Amino acid sequence: MPLEDGDPVRPRGQQVNGEVSGVPRLRGMRDPSLRDTTAPGGSRTDVMAAGWEPGPALGDGDVTLQGAPQRAGQPEEALMSELSELVQKVVKSSSWWERHGVDISILACSLLLLPAGFLCLRSAQAVPFLAGVLILGVVHHTLTVKGSHLASHNALTESKSWSKVWAIFFIELCSAFTVEQATYNHVKIHHGYTNVIGLGDSSTWKIPFLNRYVYMFIAPLAVPILTPLVALGLLRNVEWKAALRTLCFMFLGFYCHYWLLLHVSGFQSLWSALLCMLLTRSLLAHPYIHVNIFQHIGLPMFAADHKPKRIHQMSLGVLNLPRNALLDWSFGHSIISCHVEHHLFPSLSDNMCLKIKPIVSQFLKQKKLPYNEDTYSSRFWLFLQRYEELMVHAPPITELVGIQ
Repeated sequence: MPLEDGDPVRPRGQQVNGEVSGVPRLRGMRDPSLRDTTAPGGSRTDVMAAGWEPGPALGDGDVTLQGAPQRAGQPEEALMSELSELVQKVVKSSSWWERHGVDISILACSLLLLPAGFLCLRSAQAVPFLAGVLILGVVHHTLTVKGSHLASHNALTESKSWSKVWAIFFIELCSAFTVEQATYNHVKIHHGYTNVIGLGDSSTWKIPFLNRYVYMFIAPLAVPILTPLVALGLLRNVEWKAALRTLCFMFLGFYCHYWLLLHVSGFQSLWSALLCMLLTRSLLAHPYIHVNIFQHIGLPMFAADHKPKRIHQMSLGVLNLPRNALLDWSFGHSIISCHVEHHLFPSLSDNMCLKIKPIVSQFLKQKKLPYNEDTYSSRFWLFLQRYEELMVHAPPITELVGIQ
């Protein structure tokens, strides 16, 4: 795994219990080395993280950084190298089934469940019909969240050619998004600059004009509509060939879903079919939105020119949620219970993130680094109570004491 050449952190503030006291607001955060780079298709941006892979997170009240021990002869690079060696031993000793097979089987099972879901919708009885909605909703999110996420990180296969095929299938056909922008925004920006304000700080999930109840309970229902609209807006940032390809696969994905509802499920009208599409595609939209904000927002934030080294950045800015059978299946371990591990080793599959979890957690705790975990309900109530602070106002920059 490549190491980040981040800037040293200057000890100027203090962080206690996940909150920052006595630190200035965002100012002068642009790093000159990040200028004059281009996004896919030639769009300009202030960041480039090509060839860089990130790391872990912090929950409210999980860690006090003041007085963190300085390790003579063991800088952050050495810590990351030591952890990488431990993880690589596990990866090399793992079979293909463990590295890729388990997750491919989950995605294959989801595809095989599609006929059952569409056939259940033919029933006039409530129980089979609702079963069809549940099946299609879970399958949709498994393909669009778990499948797209693994494909964006090339974690489904070690073949570059097949990685491209799976990325197009899961991201464009199933998710109605463009591969180039999805990969750039998620892998290069979010992972490359996790919790760096103005870059990878999860600000794309914030909608300040919505109040807490609308955002947490109602807005997620619009995800199936907003996703393709956002994708269409981003097509101007990619080459015309990629844009044309994306449009074709987006249309094919929507049309196949609509055609199956008419000819297999027996829907009689356009609007009833579209309503069913919206229902199934938004079935798990609430936890999807919640998980995306719970695991980064509210954790320490950094300026681009004052961010810690990679292992500290990831151990501070990422949080794990407990295992959940439904979300583990639909979203994957790397998004739910192994998010810290995923940010440290993003090219590993969900199953491998789960396998290295004991090693990573033990290592970080042993080295007195944060390993952040919290429950879904705890984060949910935290965001309801502190919505204005976390989701509306710009967060303060974290100043780390004792980490050099």
